[in-house]
Amino acid sequence: MGILSEYISFMLERQDQIMELTAQHVYLTFIAVIFAILVAVPLGIFITRFERAAGVVVGIANAVQALPSLALLGFLIPVLGIGSKPSIVMIFLYSLLPIIKNTYTGLANVDRAILEAGRGMGMTNWQLMRMVQLPLALPVIMAGIRISAVTAVGLTTIAALIGAGGLGQLIYRGISMVNNKMIITGAVPAMVLTLVVDYILNILERAVTPKGIKKSKR
Repeated sequence: MGILSEYISFMLERQDQIMELTAQHVYLTFIAVIFAILVAVPLGIFITRFERAAGVVVGIANAVQALPSLALLGFLIPVLGIGSKPSIVMIFLYSLLPIIKNTYTGLANVDRAILEAGRGMGMTNWQLMRMVQLPLALPVIMAGIRISAVTAVGLTTIAALIGAGGLGQLIYRGISMVNNKMIITGAVPAMVLTLVVDYILNILERAVTPKGIKKSKR
């Protein structure tokens, strides 16, 4: 209990700094994931329409995902400098693959009989996409967004290496000082933030899931 109380006291003494760095962490993650959604969802829709492009788009996203994050930052720094810009771009690039793949998978797996019924009713391709395919694919798309967002929270800790701020700043400072209390002070809020993001997106996923699909999951 003595060690635990020491850690708690250490964190309470730095609560203002923790709040400031948490806000920076949320900002970097939020901006990157929002841009990833705005790019990846249309790309996922595009490759369902043009199957030949699917392999190229997913292959490029896979290649980016396979590139070590520090190496990617190394490529971005000469172009964008240091600070938040290269960090946001790095997180954005890593967030693309799960959303693209899940958008493509969700749309491709919509029952063909439902689509044929829609066409039989005179619906255009755009109406089918907007009123049938996207609502039915939303649970799968949201699962991809959840994966991207949770991964992005962890990746944002690396942003501290190039002066972008965030909770990683406390972690790396603790490593350089060989100070476990400082490491925990950064790691615990980052872990809590990850769980909170996942919980919020889980609620959102349930909210946008069509009622028929909700019932079928039970």
